[in-house]
Amino acid sequence: MDSLAAAPGTGPATSPLPILRKPRPAARFEDLPMDRTLVMGILNVTPDSFSDGGKHATADTAIAAGLRMFYAGADIIDVGGESTRPGAEDVSPEEEQRRVVPVIEALVKAGALVSIDTTHASTAAAALEAGAAIVNDVSGLTIEPEMVELVAAKKVPYILTHRRGDARTMNSLAEYTDVAGEVVAELSGVRDKLYAAGVTPDQLIVDPGLGFAKNDDQNWELLQNLDQLAAMGHRVLVAASRKRFLGTLLTVSGKAAAPEERDGATAAITAISAARGAWAVRVHDVGPSLDAVKVAGRMSPPRAAV
Repeated sequence: MDSLAAAPGTGPATSPLPILRKPRPAARFEDLPMDRTLVMGILNVTPDSFSDGGKHATADTAIAAGLRMFYAGADIIDVGGESTRPGAEDVSPEEEQRRVVPVIEALVKAGALVSIDTTHASTAAAALEAGAAIVNDVSGLTIEPEMVELVAAKKVPYILTHRRGDARTMNSLAEYTDVAGEVVAELSGVRDKLYAAGVTPDQLIVDPGLGFAKNDDQNWELLQNLDQLAAMGHRVLVAASRKRFLGTLLTVSGKAAAPEERDGATAAITAISAARGAWAVRVHDVGPSLDAVKVAGRMSPPRAAV
């Protein structure tokens, strides 16, 4: 499929053949809506992500999936080339870049605003060069010094996610006395490193890191205390989509719901997060969350998202 083609069945054209579209002006972070919660679509260019690993493992299939999300109304497409699920194997930055850079270039040419989901500064730099506008880093407390320097130098929006350990160790580190208070304190410690390097407060977006070194009860407690994250003074991103704690909640006859069966619960989280003023939600299935944002907006007084 041509990198600027509409995926079949998306956009104004419904032909089974790709329809070429002219390149659009590069999307800008500054132009995102400010009066509602945004919807960030997840695009995993990986063979092993927990929910959709393998579905978009080639550049062509990933581009087609990203275009479907973009034409469906996603505000941001979050492109990642390494699984961050518990127990996932590390991927070299070189392989990560081979996966994501062509996809980012194509989506940016189509007019999408793209974020790069990576823990590696070299991949973030390559993605920014390819046109990505946001760095989404789930490294948490183990942030690379080079990443701090890059974000400070490039002055780009940076999603600061809470995580202890790495994909192999984080499950063993889910011990808290006050999970919301400790998450805020640990995020504040990383924020201090960013500030010391010259990162400005308006660049930062905070993510509580649901599922990263948290058990089911701790995830729910964090969602119930989003106001404590908002009190840090930054935009808040909620990334609950299809995560294991939702599957546990939806257990039937002793069997947890499969990832694809968790989209209804994800949309419910979106509605609640939007009503509480979240800046954005990160989801696999864009449509239901867009609907949920609209419902939350209609039910709540108008206000700027945080």
